[in-house]
Amino acid sequence: MQKITKAVIAVAGSGTRLLPATKTMPKEMLPIVDKPIIQLVVEELVEAGIEDIILVTKWDKKPLEDHFDYNWALIDELKKNGKEKLSEEIKKIANLANFIYVRQKGPYGNGTPVLSAASLIKDEPFVFVWGDDLVKSKVSFTKQMVDDYAKDGKLMIGVQKVERDQVNRYGIVKLKKDTMEIEDIIEKPNIEKAPSQLADFGRMILNQDIINILKKTALGKDNELYLVDAIRDYVKQGGVFMAKEVEGGQWLTTGDPLNYLKAILEYAFDRKDIGSELREYVKKFI
Repeated sequence: MQKITKAVIAVAGSGTRLLPATKTMPKEMLPIVDKPIIQLVVEELVEAGIEDIILVTKWDKKPLEDHFDYNWALIDELKKNGKEKLSEEIKKIANLANFIYVRQKGPYGNGTPVLSAASLIKDEPFVFVWGDDLVKSKVSFTKQMVDDYAKDGKLMIGVQKVERDQVNRYGIVKLKKDTMEIEDIIEKPNIEKAPSQLADFGRMILNQDIINILKKTALGKDNELYLVDAIRDYVKQGGVFMAKEVEGGQWLTTGDPLNYLKAILEYAFDRKDIGSELREYVKKFI
């Protein structure tokens, strides 16, 4: 089985639900305590053995690109002030992986980042990630997916059970009986028509077959190019596409103020330096 060493991260969104904070700052650079969202995503990928990370960006994502570059002035300043450990931590960020930046071109939609990076994939399986989705787990969720792929070579997407009143906000998977194999994916169904409570999210293993189908996929609702349409066609053509639940953790979306704050608390509560004190502080409001 061909080893997965590349990942594509979609980071060209505008983060309108988090304005005005995202007016000049990419939403993926917003902090989860003291690390930006995108760094946590990258660290998850690196733990899974990903070496080359392709970030599909747009004109206003320069701070994100700078974050994964060396800042020698800061590194030297920290050293001079006796902060060697912090200096090394900052230096390591640029060494996490090989970073490639591609500007997004094409129609609006979550399938466009895949096509924007397609020329850098070269007939190999790859991980596709949404840059504002976090998965907090004991073992990197991407590693869990890559390990499964190494066993059977099946493409897959991350899923998590959501409350019934939330199914109309997500793509909901329909599974073949008594398996985790996807039969269909229904975008934002009514509660009465939802085939399950398993919502898909931004962790996928794709390959050239999906890219080829996506190139021929017609624009969907609101003239957007939907990746889920290509996945559905892949399944209709006889391809096997699996749903993968997180083991020992959970998916945390950060795309709106409430879920962003929830994600911060989830990570902060686990911190040895601030977790217990923060819990005591939060208890005052309960």
